[in-house]
Amino acid sequence: MDERHMDEQILRGRVYGADHDDPDPGPRPGRAYVELVGGPLDGLLLDVTDWSPDRLREGAELATEIGRYGPGGRAQYAPRAGTPRRFDWQGDTR
Repeated sequence: MDERHMDEQILRGRVYGADHDDPDPGPRPGRAYVELVGGPLDGLLLDVTDWSPDRLREGAELATEIGRYGPGGRAQYAPRAGTPRRFDWQGDTR
């Protein structure tokens, strides 16, 4: 997938952490996002606007109630090699 197509896809997604009743849960102008791929948060966008390059390389451990461990669980995501705008699911933790 080329960069332009990926940018268009990201602009249509739902942002992780947006309220379920938010009438516009999509990305906001001027913000930077990565797409979460696989696992319980598949397809959501994660706002990484203020993340440092080191933080981006670390990936994310995100709270979710729909993962393997239910409420209190977390889903782990890491940047995809060669495609830093996508974070791949690594597994669930407590």
